Amino acid sequence: MAVKKKTTTKRKTVTKRKVATKRKAVTKKKTKSKTKKPAFGGYAINFAGRQETVEQVFGKKPIAPSEMTKKIWKFIKSKQLANR
Repeated sequence: MAVKKKTTTKRKTVTKRKVATKRKAVTKKKTKSKTKKPAFGGYAINFAGRQETVEQVFGKKPIAPSEMTKKIWKFIKSKQLANR
């Protein structure tokens, strides 16, 4: 007796895709400014030609960064280095 071969049929799997509702994203158009913004919020600071050292501006003792900022702006305003 001959053995019969089983025939297998490939079934195509049917995938159901969910149709997602696409929302159109509201995009804002960016306006490019043609003029370049000045540095530091409008301050142009120039230290060229200054003879003062860092120790003369800040002192010899260690200080906090907040104190550095206060002292540097005090120095800039007293020497009129900021152009606005």
